[in-house]
Amino acid sequence: MLLARTFGCVRSVYNRTLRYRTDAYRDEGTSIGYTGANAYLTAMKRDEELAWLHEVSCVPLQQCLRNQQKAFTNFYEGRAGYPNFKSKHRRQSAEFTRSGFTYRDGQILLAKCRIPLDVRWSQPLPCEPSTITVSKDSVGRYFVSCLCEVEPVPLPVNPNSVGLDLGLTHLVTLSTGEKIDNPRHTARFAARLARAQRRLARKRKGSANRARAKRCVARIHARIGDARQDYLHKLSGRLIRQNGIVCLESLAVKNMIRNRPLSKAISDAGWSELVRQLRYKGKWAGRQVVSIDRFYPSSKRCSDCGHTVKEMPLGVRTWTCPACSVTHDRDINAARNIKAAGLAVLACGGDVSPAA
Repeated sequence: MLLARTFGCVRSVYNRTLRYRTDAYRDEGTSIGYTGANAYLTAMKRDEELAWLHEVSCVPLQQCLRNQQKAFTNFYEGRAGYPNFKSKHRRQSAEFTRSGFTYRDGQILLAKCRIPLDVRWSQPLPCEPSTITVSKDSVGRYFVSCLCEVEPVPLPVNPNSVGLDLGLTHLVTLSTGEKIDNPRHTARFAARLARAQRRLARKRKGSANRARAKRCVARIHARIGDARQDYLHKLSGRLIRQNGIVCLESLAVKNMIRNRPLSKAISDAGWSELVRQLRYKGKWAGRQVVSIDRFYPSSKRCSDCGHTVKEMPLGVRTWTCPACSVTHDRDINAARNIKAAGLAVLACGGDVSPAA
């Protein structure tokens, strides 16, 4: 019950403060910063109608304002859109700093809570956490994320280098010739998901049956997301362990998903998440992850002689170079060109373009 009240108070404070800041700028042209938002939180606590805010710890309420200020900063600097209101039907979270919890002998005790959290640890913590975030997803599962400061241990030096070509038929094609199939997680659960969504559509809005059917749909989506994350983590970990240098393309995934016939397949593949994992795991392991220019003609350029053809439709999977008569597999040839361009970028420190 305490976590449910905390989630509700955090959501209410966030939404009320966001409305206050939005109205102040729209009506008066006044920009409210973190100091003004903090003063508004103090005024809310003094309101007798909002006395229930005192039932939970003040730490997560304060932290939600800091997160909101960070969201506004990202908006002002062009990294994100305008902050949205929080919904009680989506993921709920509350962040606690050191003054809001106690960690001792593998147990976490939150402020104003008499019983420690019943945590099933996925791995032992390397040190005492400085911040913990308790969250609840749409399925009803609770998670505890602990922020710990540790020094990553680099992996042994590996002389191998590889180029990666991302695709849909094969999720990743390596410059070594290996092709890793796309598991297509959404397609595996498509029939079950469609059946659950049809059942949901037949339920009356606001009924208990509709709430249960909605959780059933959410469970299937959660299973798809968990399977995708697990697969990408295993794949990215393997690529980082086996190679000292990983070269890949800089893909504009946000622009690519505008292609309606391919948007669902591109989103299911998780290219952006794979690249993100490769980058931070490479940084931890002391590996080099190099990105080449997105306009580099990796598929149209012969990896043997360097000749570049003018056009190559997406349906062409194998082609023969008109200059040297070598037959190429489209994806393997692209991966080899990405590797060569990535090593050149690493050596020269700039963009590499083929000679005209």
